[in-house]
Amino acid sequence: MTKTLAKKASPAKKAAATPSKAVKPISTAFNRSSLITHLAELAAVELKAVRAVMASLEATILASVHKKGLGSFTLPGLLKVNVVNVPAKKRRTGIDPFTKQERVFAAKPATVKIKTRALKKLKDAAL
Repeated sequence: MTKTLAKKASPAKKAAATPSKAVKPISTAFNRSSLITHLAELAAVELKAVRAVMASLEATILASVHKKGLGSFTLPGLLKVNVVNVPAKKRRTGIDPFTKQERVFAAKPATVKIKTRALKKLKDAAL
């Protein structure tokens, strides 16, 4: 009996998990509240649940790119966020490329940059 229930439940689960193939283009930009409202309507769930998911996704991304975290976060198929540590640069003399005069370039402190890149699904959607 459990095998028949599992077979019957799997197609319904699969249909609910995958979004519809007919994606309608969106011509307006979303702010936070309008995005939450849009996702709640699209998934047919309460606003409170969508807010909780958005907050947990934000917390997960922040924890992943944290100084002691992994340093990267992947939203499967859509985008990848990487942390790039840029080392400090010492003060140096060199030739200014514009004036061709010798000058002193100031020192720069070490910084951290965030790089995001689109993955396959996002690239294919833009075509």
